[in-house]
Amino acid sequence: MFLNSVRRKFDICKAVALVTFKEWGAYRTHSMVSIFVGPVYFIVQYFIWTAVYGEAGSLNGMELSQMIRYFGATALIGYLTMDFADWNLDMLIRTGKFLTYALRPMNHRFFAFSQKVGHRILGFIIEFIPCVLIFTLVFRIDMRPAFPGWTILSVALAFLMNFFVNYCLGMASFWIVQSGGLRAVYSLVGSVFSGMLIPLVFFPLPLQVMQFFLPFQYTAYVPAMVFLGQYTLGDIQLPVPAVVGIQAAAVLSVFFVSELMYNAAIKKFTAVGA
Repeated sequence: MFLNSVRRKFDICKAVALVTFKEWGAYRTHSMVSIFVGPVYFIVQYFIWTAVYGEAGSLNGMELSQMIRYFGATALIGYLTMDFADWNLDMLIRTGKFLTYALRPMNHRFFAFSQKVGHRILGFIIEFIPCVLIFTLVFRIDMRPAFPGWTILSVALAFLMNFFVNYCLGMASFWIVQSGGLRAVYSLVGSVFSGMLIPLVFFPLPLQVMQFFLPFQYTAYVPAMVFLGQYTLGDIQLPVPAVVGIQAAAVLSVFFVSELMYNAAIKKFTAVGA
């Protein structure tokens, strides 16, 4: 019975992902524009950190070569975990179009997740792979992860964390109608504390410790450090398996929060605007 349920969900996910892949594939030139975002982001970080390091051998336990690989990894991870569930759900709720999904036998969160799978498979092909080649062949950066298996698992968990957090932000529209402001604040704070702009080890110690209890580091900093094969935050050094375990626990916690919010939101939905 359980295996049949899992197989059915897998088949549904595969079908929705395939349709999304084909739909977005029709506009692949739009997506291909983002190929330039990763390299430009990397070039900016390269010149900034080369100037910051100067003659210094290392800063906060990271050598310049590690810093360069770190930002190469965060750029690639961004291609794999990018998510729009918050914007899409906000639009559906405001317009009342969510009603069409509420009447279906499929949980909308699962449908949105399946859409993201298809969207990111397309991103893997037309964004991730070209950027790996650019970083490797043009910039001559070693983009081989220290622990390939753990890195893949950590990126997958970052994928889930990004989706569940964004979906929770989108569900805020059930209560406040327009969640754009909330999403903008989260995007701003997240860009700082996820480690995308600066490694978290450069923050004051109290802020570093606080990140263990917030979702931000699990979307970029953790998978990037797993890629490098080391993890340090708040003067705490953890082996790669341990930090991936903490990341998994954080993802599970956010999943339960999204489950509670979803059940409460469905009861509150009134389909205004439909």
